[in-house]
Amino acid sequence: MTEFFEANKIQLIYAVIVIIGVFILRFLTGILHKRVIIAEQKRFPGMKSNAINLIKRILNSLWLVLGLMALIFLFFGEAYKKLQDDFRIVIYIGIVAVITIVAASSVNLWFRRAIERKTIENEDPTAFKFLRYVVVFSVYILGLLIALLAFPSLKGVAQTALGGAGVIALIAGVASQEALANLVGGVFIISFKPFRIGDIIKITDSMVGTVTDITLRHTVLRNFENKMIVIPNAIINKEKIINYDIGDLKICERIEFEISYESDLDLAKKIMQEVCESHPLILDNRSEIDILDGKPIVRTALVSINASTLSVRAWCWARNYSDSFNLRCDILEQVKKRFDVEGIDLAYPHTTVVFKDEELFKNKKPES
Repeated sequence: MTEFFEANKIQLIYAVIVIIGVFILRFLTGILHKRVIIAEQKRFPGMKSNAINLIKRILNSLWLVLGLMALIFLFFGEAYKKLQDDFRIVIYIGIVAVITIVAASSVNLWFRRAIERKTIENEDPTAFKFLRYVVVFSVYILGLLIALLAFPSLKGVAQTALGGAGVIALIAGVASQEALANLVGGVFIISFKPFRIGDIIKITDSMVGTVTDITLRHTVLRNFENKMIVIPNAIINKEKIINYDIGDLKICERIEFEISYESDLDLAKKIMQEVCESHPLILDNRSEIDILDGKPIVRTALVSINASTLSVRAWCWARNYSDSFNLRCDILEQVKKRFDVEGIDLAYPHTTVVFKDEELFKNKKPES
């Protein structure tokens, strides 16, 4: 053992220096990691530091690989020559990964600041939110292609893709795939703007809510039960969309009741008009000519005569979708209570059975 130490004294000293160096590098990486997280939390409270944590792991792994390379070089020169290319590939991929993550995080951070500025200035941040996903995704794809250059068998594919022809071939190859359809759908949404982030939209009766995000793949709605609805962009582009926040925000709410034939029609119309006009959320949508002509704020009318009911409708205007929903709920309840007091029956489907004179059946001869 003593002879071994004497023969390899210099190598052992260098080995100790390498090990200490690896520990120092890992220690400095940890300190830098903590400082960056603290600075990030001050700038963006509550933000998750996944990218920073990933960079820390990659750097720590690189320090270990470098230390392992140095130790193998000191004690196993022949083995180092055989593994030299593999070590270079690992270091190259690690450096590319760190640069890619830093670039993507920086781009993402810039877009976050731009979105915050747009929101504070009451401007539409939809385009910036969508572009953030596009640019960050492009940075990661570019980093992946650059990393592939390290592998001789994949170098040609990466060079072709980086040259541009590969991108076209890639798009043509997956043109029928759902991923590209969703991506194109997202571009159409951003370009033609049928809705924006913050708009209340309705796609079907079960898909109504506020648009919270538009990504490369899907659009996210938050409904009035505070549940998130995720809809692929390819699907949402095929649907008919009702946007309650585009253009003029005021809404005409049609409130309808079915009353019986025996009920007083004029009284029912009067009750509905009084209740609607007295509600604090009602909007006077009359023109100056309508006001001069003495037209009411809320119009009521008999809209149909059914098999066993009369349909009476009131047209009420509200300032926006939220007001119209609350207006409708309140008026339905108040009108129902007034109808109960005034004796207006809310009809329900029924059938009248008529019995003919029994004498006719007695005198009628049975057919042979």
